[in-house]
Amino acid sequence: MGGSSVDERPLVLDGGLATRLEAYGCDLGGGLWSARLLAEAPELIRRAHRDYFEAGADVAIAAGYQASVSAFIARGRDRAEALALIARSVELARAERDAFGSGLVAAGIGPYGAALADGSEYTGDYGLDEEDLYSWHRERWRVLADSGADLIACETIPSLPEALALARLLEETPGARAWISFSCRDGGRISDGTPMREAARALAPLHTAGRLVAVGVNCTAPRHVPALVRSVAEVGLPTVAYPNSGEVWSPARRSWTGTSDPEEFGRAAAGWHAAGAVLVGGCCRTGPEHIRAVRAHLGLSGPA
Repeated sequence: MGGSSVDERPLVLDGGLATRLEAYGCDLGGGLWSARLLAEAPELIRRAHRDYFEAGADVAIAAGYQASVSAFIARGRDRAEALALIARSVELARAERDAFGSGLVAAGIGPYGAALADGSEYTGDYGLDEEDLYSWHRERWRVLADSGADLIACETIPSLPEALALARLLEETPGARAWISFSCRDGGRISDGTPMREAARALAPLHTAGRLVAVGVNCTAPRHVPALVRSVAEVGLPTVAYPNSGEVWSPARRSWTGTSDPEEFGRAAAGWHAAGAVLVGGCCRTGPEHIRAVRAHLGLSGPA
């Protein structure tokens, strides 16, 4: 892992990677979602990272969210190829960061439900316990922890048992630092119903040990973020916040509804930082225009 530090100055995360790839006209259908481009069009993933760095992102989250060994094998790759593609997610982000000249790279780790591609990353209802989830995540974790990323982004985690499984892996990995961000059902609870404050307390010892840089929320409606951030801050932990744009996904229509105003998103982000968020960005349906607005409303003049 790299040695860069996360301090009290807010760092701006990037926006939705898949959102940007779709803006290029990419078809992300199928269970691999954006991870399919790790093999098919890696240059487009680099281009998306570049767009976000140019918009003012300090941190690029690599395209590992849906890149799992089991998902690649189910689509005809052997284990060695699957592991190489997972490592490539960080290689691409690092290459673009180095070409740009500044920034951090976070290895992206999605939940078990992302590999199922059935929406269960928003429920955590897998029928697996903490030990099962620890075993499932371990192989991919080791690849990404050894990838040269500055941080590990454990994102859209829907349940406390899955967060605790990832926390065990972090504790076992010398030199690694990570954040854990949850998908949440409302302003007080993560997706499996656990109160956010309870989840933050359970993870607090890893922050005290200097291994967990933040706990927070992503892939959730912006209206829930202020209360969730305050819940984490009240436990004494730094917070990460990168919600969706504010649009709502309709499963029946298979489309997004509502509107997204980058300026409104940027203003809201300033409030999340004031409430305790030290890592701030966007998730689904956010793009470079949202990241520019976040940076402007945080009063940051240039890249970190």
